[in-house]
Amino acid sequence: MEGLNRKVDSKNYLCSLMQVRDRLNTIIFGTDTKAGRNFDMILLVLISISVLLIMAESVQEWRGAYPNLMIQAEWLFTGIFTLEYILRVWVSPKPLRYIFSFWGLIDLLSILPTYLTFFNLGYQSIRIVRALRLLRIFRILKLHRFTAESQALFHALKASYYRIMVFMIFVVLVTIISGTLMYVVEGGENGFKSIQSSIYWAIVTITTVGFGDITPGTAVGQFLASLMMILGYAIIALPTGLITMEMSRFKDVRKDNLCPNCDHDNPFGSNYCNQCGGEMLNA
Repeated sequence: MEGLNRKVDSKNYLCSLMQVRDRLNTIIFGTDTKAGRNFDMILLVLISISVLLIMAESVQEWRGAYPNLMIQAEWLFTGIFTLEYILRVWVSPKPLRYIFSFWGLIDLLSILPTYLTFFNLGYQSIRIVRALRLLRIFRILKLHRFTAESQALFHALKASYYRIMVFMIFVVLVTIISGTLMYVVEGGENGFKSIQSSIYWAIVTITTVGFGDITPGTAVGQFLASLMMILGYAIIALPTGLITMEMSRFKDVRKDNLCPNCDHDNPFGSNYCNQCGGEMLNA
């Protein structure tokens, strides 16, 4: 009888453990629930603070004034992100798939450099390892991909991909032709010593950057440069218009994603409102 009770207790424990695991999976990887949204926001705040800490550590005066505080804070954030990484591996249905995924590798690289400080790798090597800690900022982008705004932007970029590619090919051809013309018109006396340097000037001019390291000296060259400067404004405005048009279309499609409880606008395909947690009608 005692052995049977132990089996029942063991089975109940495993069931409870699986329920906890499923719940944590919904919170950590799920983004269409209120709990998942709150987890992402807390993680975003922690990542932002850790990135600011890394930036502050690069200031020599601050690093010299608060050396212990910097080290303690770094280990605190490393411990938090290590726990998060372990939880992600544990609750993942396919742990190896997460470990070797792009964001899984980024999560791992964001915590490894701190542990590698135990090894004396030399000053230059330590600098390289510290630079890897900046990869932690990419985890912010991972959180942003779940927002409705980034989803609309991604859809707009994807929908206008071919038109933008055709436009970019046109820009490249205009840049090569105008650079070649400037090489013929100006020659090497005014800095246009080769077609490559002339194309560099064309890129700087057509993007309205204008470094001024190479400038045309003839009337024909100055006239051509003026046309390219005017063309540069149209080149900047046209892709913006294409993307804006597609975002407007996507916004019209997403009108059905308003929550029936709080009228909050949710990402396309959401099962639950990320504001109040209520179930969506189109789920």
